[in-house]
Amino acid sequence: MAKADAGDTRLPLNLALAFAATSLPLYGLGLAISVHMPSYFAASLGVELAVVGAAFGLARMIDVPIEPLLGLAMDRTRTRWGRYRFWTILGAPFLMAGLFLLLQADRSVGTTGLVGFLLVMYLGSSMLLLSHSAWASTLATSYDDRARLFGVMTAVGVAGAVCVILFPIVGEQMGFTEAEAIRGMLWYLIALTPLAILAVVWRTPETVMREAPDARFRLRDYLELVFDRNMSRVIVADLALGMGPGWMAALYLFYARDFMGFTSGQANVLLLVYIVAGIVGAPSLAWLATRIGKHRTVIAAALAYSVLLLTFTVLPRGNVLAAAPSMFLTGFLAASFNVLTRAMTADVADEMRLRQGKERGGLLYALTTLTNKVAAGFGIALTFWALGRTGYDPTLGSANTPEAIRSLLVVFLAGPIAFVGLGALSLLGYGLTPDRAAETRRRLDARDAALTAAAGVESLTGQEQTPPQRT
Repeated sequence: MAKADAGDTRLPLNLALAFAATSLPLYGLGLAISVHMPSYFAASLGVELAVVGAAFGLARMIDVPIEPLLGLAMDRTRTRWGRYRFWTILGAPFLMAGLFLLLQADRSVGTTGLVGFLLVMYLGSSMLLLSHSAWASTLATSYDDRARLFGVMTAVGVAGAVCVILFPIVGEQMGFTEAEAIRGMLWYLIALTPLAILAVVWRTPETVMREAPDARFRLRDYLELVFDRNMSRVIVADLALGMGPGWMAALYLFYARDFMGFTSGQANVLLLVYIVAGIVGAPSLAWLATRIGKHRTVIAAALAYSVLLLTFTVLPRGNVLAAAPSMFLTGFLAASFNVLTRAMTADVADEMRLRQGKERGGLLYALTTLTNKVAAGFGIALTFWALGRTGYDPTLGSANTPEAIRSLLVVFLAGPIAFVGLGALSLLGYGLTPDRAAETRRRLDARDAALTAAAGVESLTGQEQTPPQRT
């Protein structure tokens, strides 16, 4: 059973909430890109389904090699503003520029143009997401406190996603078209980003971890990160657990409107239920992880999520109240996926720093966010390809043939059930228990103290020293 580390000092809640502000635009962006933007380009602007799927998939694939390079750069960065704070500041203008370019796109945009706009946006979001996750691992240093901090970050992010989902819900009531509501949410994200980043960099301290003096670059060290028995399981789990919900997100509006018979507003109300459930689910499942362990919590949540998806096959059409419980429960469980795999990555980063003597947090988080990007891009491309093969036409809506509508349900559910189940199975044999993580942390603290003492001795003899930086 998991238990709190001895001498565990919790991060103050007000500091955790201020630091979590970066999650506001990131989670809102994730919802807009995964759920609304593909439908916006395909159904509202009339861009061909194949072009939309190819553009999103290709942009993600091009972004894949950029992710680890950013992680490497972050781990080697030392500035007067800190390490991860610097990259947080840098990422904001890229994200804002990418969103502005997407606002300029119309039905004449081709695959190349859409890919270019998406790449600018993805570059900014990568900088923010990587620096935020790696920075979090230095703020919360114990096994349990990391689960709590990532739970807070997710809950705050879900609140940001709720604000985004209100645009199409309120927009429908006010007589705006779906396209106008989506454009409104993009302008909102552009305005929110600098405000959130300002709150983070102003309120949050950063400690740049000391590195062992004999640590040096070795290619085998980076290979060890990928093939470590614990990290490899986290990577596979993260990929599968991102692929399942990402698959569903790409097809959700088609399923809700054309199979279930909901209006756009009703579909977004149910999506709001799914998202709001994460505000409760993220901290609740993070708490459970402090009792039974992070990987066991993820396994249980993933298996329950896959089983619950089967209830979507028997929901009465057009009945929002009947669909709400299934949407809430699946949203509650899905909230744990990123929370706990990110917290598990922080534990692995400690082991790697102890073993290799260098900070690898940026690169490790690059590997996990990379899997999410692959899942999101590949999920959109694969689901749109599979849906297109069934003969379903998004511009026809409910006027599609009954066979195409039934195929929509099969495509909507089959992938998520399989992938989320795979995510649960991949964590069997994960070995970084709470006790082992606490021992790793104890040894790291002892080594850091010894290095600090040695640096003090060197300063007395006139030798160069590099003290830990806290900015």
